Amino acid sequence: MRSGILSYPAGVRDALAREHYLADDGLATACFLALRLHRPVFLEGDAGVGKTALAAALAGVLDAPLLRLQCYEGIDASQALYDWDFPRQLLHLRTAEAAAVAGGGTLDASAVESELYSRRFLLARPLLAALETTPSVLLIDEVDRADDEFEAFLLELLSEFSVSIPELGTLRAEVPPVVVLTSNRTREVSDALKRRCLYHWVDHPAFEREVAIVRRRVPAASARLAGQVVAAVQVLRAEDLLKPPGVAETLDWTRALIALGVDALDAEVATVTLGTVLKYREDLQRASRLDVGALLDQAIAQA
Repeated sequence: MRSGILSYPAGVRDALAREHYLADDGLATACFLALRLHRPVFLEGDAGVGKTALAAALAGVLDAPLLRLQCYEGIDASQALYDWDFPRQLLHLRTAEAAAVAGGGTLDASAVESELYSRRFLLARPLLAALETTPSVLLIDEVDRADDEFEAFLLELLSEFSVSIPELGTLRAEVPPVVVLTSNRTREVSDALKRRCLYHWVDHPAFEREVAIVRRRVPAASARLAGQVVAAVQVLRAEDLLKPPGVAETLDWTRALIALGVDALDAEVATVTLGTVLKYREDLQRASRLDVGALLDQAIAQA
């Protein structure tokens, strides 16, 4: 990690831009403080606005591995933290038993047990791997999908950056990992967890920044096409949709149009390619009732 990155928020913003992630000043400041203060950063926002991509960009900036924990309903500590490699343990036990028989002796049960529960047979899941890897970026993705018990477990882990394993004792991170938590706000995350973190709401980008993102991520897109696509997406976001399109859908739409050899939007092309930007049947049905030509005229005028 270059020392200049920690010197000021603009340095973090510029470093992220070199990883093709265009952050606004607020998000760049949150990342700067997370790096300086060793605090997790908690990102909320609609799906597709770039929360997960930020963690990947930070890993690129820091030249560190990205360790991702995808949360889901029912996830528990063993799936997120560590587990024992039972097949290898069983193989080791059988080998020890065979060696004891071949040598004419008896198996030293206590010695074998201590070997079975040594670090060599421990499978590190993302949380433990992040504590043991320096530097590292830990992405805890969609934490809102996990339940309250797992959230409480995370609260303890992120407070001390250590974990107690009964057979091995306490393992503590020499240097805390950079931690990014994301939430699509399918449920409210507890205030206690948020208090441990630096909070930032990731909104849909303004027109100029979204165009810049498209030009950066899809260099084959002309300035005209990028502007028209972004303007059209932003018009769609203003409609009453189940799932307003995010930046990810803007990029998908642009790539689809380029693959079709399109260099400018029109109503016919927009209609047949809306499945790249709208992902619910109800939204497609609503869009089909709109005057796509008028919407495009509005979008092109804005672009």
